[in-house]
Amino acid sequence: MQTLPPLKPAVKTGGKSPTIAWLRTLLTKGPRALQREHLRYQPQALAAPRLHLIVMDTSGSMRQGGRLALAKGHAARLIEQAARAGDHVGLLCFGGSGVQLVLPPGPARAAGAARVRQCGGGGGTPLRQALAVANTLLAYARRCNSTGPAWLWLLTDGRTLEQPAAPKGADHAVVLDFDDRSPGSRAIGRCAGWAARWGAEYRLASTAE
Repeated sequence: MQTLPPLKPAVKTGGKSPTIAWLRTLLTKGPRALQREHLRYQPQALAAPRLHLIVMDTSGSMRQGGRLALAKGHAARLIEQAARAGDHVGLLCFGGSGVQLVLPPGPARAAGAARVRQCGGGGGTPLRQALAVANTLLAYARRCNSTGPAWLWLLTDGRTLEQPAAPKGADHAVVLDFDDRSPGSRAIGRCAGWAARWGAEYRLASTAE
């Protein structure tokens, strides 16, 4: 499986030069003439951690052709990368058992990847319900002001007749398409259509890097 792009911790620089901490600079300088090596700077404030809310399709169609296993691998990798970047993560699964909040939004831990692999699969595709729950979680995170930019990752093969509205509350949305593109199979292409209507980023799971 190809890797997703690494998630890097954000730093608030605002494009400005570092601010000199004059008191510390003068204490360091003492009675000597001011030199460059005497300069001390204010520490740069870290940006609030990003929230990566993963919404993963575990319906019956995802069990075909190894799609669900591939989606789990991508979700686990996202969680591990978020943990390394110091970001927050949440995981929703939707399938025959309805919508399940597997990981409530919070600081990402590498151990959370193990929870992904425990998710079962089968049944229908309550995508509209899953996005409604995602909207609620994103709105709550924004009200609490506990995170910085929110990313929503939708992992699905798009095999549903529902026409979901664009997710709300996400600063950036990614539709990761797991539709079957193996020889002799017919892809339906719904994920690309949703991404276009939502103004979201579209990626094929087989080429996500």
